[in-house]
Amino acid sequence: MNLAARIQAAGISPTPVTIESAPTVTTEEPRSAAPAPASIPDAPEKPGTAKVDVFAGLKQRAASALFERMGVRASDTSITEEDLKAIAREELSQIIDAEQVPLSPDERRRLIRDVADDVLGFGPLQRLLDDPSVTEIMVNRMDQIYVEQQGKLTLSDSRFSSEEHLRRVIERIVSKVGRRIDESSPFVDARLEDGSRVNAVIPPLAVNGSSLTIRKFSKVPLTVQNLIDFGTLTPEMAELLDACVKAKLNIIVSGGTGTGKTTLLNVLSSFLPEGDRIVTIEDAVELQIQQQHVVRLESRPPNTEGKGAVTIRDLVRNSLRMRPDRIVIGEVRGGESLDMLQAMNTGHDGSLSTVHANSPRDAVARLETLVLMAGMDLPLRAIREQLASAVHLVVQISRLRDGTRRITHVTEVQGMEGDVVTLQDAFVFDYSAGTDQKGRFLGKPVPTGIRPRFMERFEDMGITVSPAVFGASPSRGR
Repeated sequence: MNLAARIQAAGISPTPVTIESAPTVTTEEPRSAAPAPASIPDAPEKPGTAKVDVFAGLKQRAASALFERMGVRASDTSITEEDLKAIAREELSQIIDAEQVPLSPDERRRLIRDVADDVLGFGPLQRLLDDPSVTEIMVNRMDQIYVEQQGKLTLSDSRFSSEEHLRRVIERIVSKVGRRIDESSPFVDARLEDGSRVNAVIPPLAVNGSSLTIRKFSKVPLTVQNLIDFGTLTPEMAELLDACVKAKLNIIVSGGTGTGKTTLLNVLSSFLPEGDRIVTIEDAVELQIQQQHVVRLESRPPNTEGKGAVTIRDLVRNSLRMRPDRIVIGEVRGGESLDMLQAMNTGHDGSLSTVHANSPRDAVARLETLVLMAGMDLPLRAIREQLASAVHLVVQISRLRDGTRRITHVTEVQGMEGDVVTLQDAFVFDYSAGTDQKGRFLGKPVPTGIRPRFMERFEDMGITVSPAVFGASPSRGR
């Protein structure tokens, strides 16, 4: 790949970064009169209005000159993307020196960062994407960006200079993964190169201006030990879940929005044997499967003519012809749940998936509803029998009011009693321990003392777990 192509891949556009017109700084103006760049103002002057950026003209000229300098370089396939960015920042520093605008050291650093982020990255979002403490970014409109840190939402001081600036960043994100967003298709799911999940909605659906939500994923996948250290689960629970995955139980991870279902699914997938053939199916690829023998499938939206869509259900059906040992579905949210249950019941044991629900019982009810969405007009009892025989375990994860994410239930699906699917908790979260001075829950998931029925399957497969895993805990509140 030549250098020009690498520049384009890094996000540099031959069209200069267009920013709303505003007065530029001249040498006659005192240095104190120059405020900070618009992407990091203290606050908008009034709701819905971004602070005017007096550096706009300088930023536009610097962005244009940067592309000209980088674009005329000879082709060089040996240069890496990181080196390319370092070279671009050096060139940018020289361009700003040539402008001979009096800037304080702090103003200079801000200007270089802002232009580099606009040309090489995603504008005011780049700092938030680079911050490892930020787990989610929520752009409500061009001058209102919230972030999640340690489970808490706060208003960021980052701003876009205009609605057009925000739209350009959205289009840059979605175009890199072959998606589109316009008036005919005003919302889209996409992903960043690091796997972070992106959802964007533009007017007329987004009334107050374009909206963008980015769910960040760790560059280094979290391990089961990380979750134990976070208090999400206990070592005993981890031992049980490891045994359940190796015993090829079908497991559903249940939870609300932003509770960590995908992270937990990644950790459960780390227990899969290295020799198994794994097929993953997702709307937008975000699973971080560490094994080598993996086939990753991603659904496809319809084209501009409304044709060519490939749904999760299509991929689930096709995966059955790919000789999978394990099928991992990122999330079931429609008629594909019927195909998933049928696969679980026809020799494809050990499958994993997630579903949106607030409790194990709600998860079962939601799966029933999703099966009805398949349009097969099945009687409810037949659906429940299918579900009870297919799903072995429901793992419920919740985000508690202190912002932490904890596994609150590990629940066995035991079968049917009359017309009801019977469930039995193996672990539940102990709320009776109270909270500390910071409001953080001191409790943890504790065993109920009841031995699940699938222990017989463990014995048949030669899988052992320590007796302490199911030991009754005297601290458990009733």
